[in-house]
Amino acid sequence: MGLVVLLALAALVFFGLAQRTLDRMRLTDTQALLAIALMIAGSYVSLPLFGQSSVNVGGALVPLGLIVYLLVRAGTGRERGRAVLAAVASGIAVTVVNSLFEGGPHGAAGRQLPIDPLWLSGIVAGLVGYLAGRSRRSAFIAGVGGVLLSDVYTLFTSPSPTMVGGAGVFDQVVIAGVLAVGLAEIVGETRERLGGGPDLDRDRPLALHQDEGTGEEPVGGRKDEDLG
Repeated sequence: MGLVVLLALAALVFFGLAQRTLDRMRLTDTQALLAIALMIAGSYVSLPLFGQSSVNVGGALVPLGLIVYLLVRAGTGRERGRAVLAAVASGIAVTVVNSLFEGGPHGAAGRQLPIDPLWLSGIVAGLVGYLAGRSRRSAFIAGVGGVLLSDVYTLFTSPSPTMVGGAGVFDQVVIAGVLAVGLAEIVGETRERLGGGPDLDRDRPLALHQDEGTGEEPVGGRKDEDLG
């Protein structure tokens, strides 16, 4: 599932259909395609940790690198703090879901569901990430970071070997990131339309950087951190 979604994303980026979202996340087409390629290739590579545990490059290290990049590029310290707190909230939610339902990333026993619990965890992370993160960047950080935090928690609490970011967690990471950003984009665009339409100057990457550097509000009184 994760690989299929990443390939679909690569197609959207390649044909320029994700340009607005990438601009607001401070990513170029080349950077996005490179990140997707690294995640796909890295999903087949795992590095040893302590004991029998390991960390997956595509499912953990590459997404972690994206999170760090987005945190550095965040417009304000407030946005960074909100993104980190949202990731913690998302991680708690994912941990609870994995403990309640059978089929979590490490075989947690529990109730049966009509949907794959691995997908459910990714969906929960994406929803919490969007609700708590608000902006596109913060939503991505919260959704993906929540899954990774939950997996790290399992690493230190599970008696069995754990592959951080591997197996079904790779799918969770992809689903959480795509859903969180997708919801933020859809709701953000809807709010802009209801508020009188998007501001062309605000949508230009240069104008966005200027807003972040000066701390001034763009036309319309809404800060970029609220719009993504």
